[in-house]
Amino acid sequence: MTASRPALAVLVKGWPRLSETFIAQELVALEAAGQSFEIWSLRHPTDQKTHPLHDRLKAPVHYLPEYLYDAPERLARARGLAQHLPGYAEAYAIWRADLRRDPTHNRIRRFGQACVLAAELPTEVRGLYAHFLHTPASVARYAAIMRGLPWSFSAHAKDIWTSPEWELREKLSTRSHGAAFGATCTGFGARHLQDLAEGTPVDLIYHGLDLSRFPPPPARQPRTADSPFHMMSVGRLVEKKGFDRLIAALSLLPRDLDWHWTHIGGGGLGALLQGMAEDAGIAGRITWRGACDQPEVIAAMRAADLFVLPSRVAADGDRDGLPNVLMEAASQGLPILSTPVSAIPEFIESGTHGLLSSDAPEALADAMLRLAHAPQEAARMAVAALARLRADFGMDPGIAQLDRRLTALLEPIA
Repeated sequence: MTASRPALAVLVKGWPRLSETFIAQELVALEAAGQSFEIWSLRHPTDQKTHPLHDRLKAPVHYLPEYLYDAPERLARARGLAQHLPGYAEAYAIWRADLRRDPTHNRIRRFGQACVLAAELPTEVRGLYAHFLHTPASVARYAAIMRGLPWSFSAHAKDIWTSPEWELREKLSTRSHGAAFGATCTGFGARHLQDLAEGTPVDLIYHGLDLSRFPPPPARQPRTADSPFHMMSVGRLVEKKGFDRLIAALSLLPRDLDWHWTHIGGGGLGALLQGMAEDAGIAGRITWRGACDQPEVIAAMRAADLFVLPSRVAADGDRDGLPNVLMEAASQGLPILSTPVSAIPEFIESGTHGLLSSDAPEALADAMLRLAHAPQEAARMAVAALARLRADFGMDPGIAQLDRRLTALLEPIA
């Protein structure tokens, strides 16, 4: 006898992705809470490694056609089936209106993927939940309209700040087949979406950190002000992470300071940033490790003296929310230097839990030098950040709230 399929479909941009541990953490925790779901991924994985967390997820994973021209037969069959669904005509009309405002290949791909999703979803599915409010939410919305199902989303950073306002408003309006509910991981982002919403409740649900996945912080030996100073960063090599500003700041540090910086993460700006370091004459003090799994990241954090994340607002408006790597650094008792962008001050109060500097290279260099010369102050702030993490940024409250929302979403309509 064949077991019934789950009632919830979860849409993600790609699965698995090293840079999105917050999604993996959430889905593993939702499974543990009793939610049963299938994952539908818009893209195939490109990372060569996975985190141990990915191996804990039991949910089956399905891949939609990443590019429509790669799967013409699958797309044609799905389109034929979708056209007979009760909400297809309405979904098509909404998509056509969207396409007039956003005449891009991506918008066309969204509708094609939605047709495949709507056609291939098992009949047991009663609701959809999309991670990210841009492309995944569009696919979920179009497919949900075709199937006459409720949908919901979790928004994060880029999807909030680079999506056009008209699209956000429609996805947040119950009068235009908007989401039944939304969640987002920062108070800064929640307030913005709540101001745009018309009928869709938007909850603030911090990702938090599942501290059971991390070792307790190491017993760090007190560092002297004149000993080697090892800094590290974790983040994709993209504009909003601000690593160009950090390299400029590193070049301003005094020559007699014995420093080294290690970067972990992939991204498209790698060659450019490494060239900047070469031009500045500091390439010999930098280690580029590329993408690493979480045990490797944690081991690097335990060996470092300072975690630096110089987040900034990119030219297109993209910015960080509350990066999980800040909480991971705090879990290992690692002092933190970052910037007051977006929701970072919701976790780090400057001077108490770490330092928040502007992203100007001179300011970053001054902050690094201050912490290098004041190891006791840095250690005090690291202790406070760990205490704040344990008290206010655990994972369990957010998972319980999300579990309640998803359970209500899937309740049969009387």
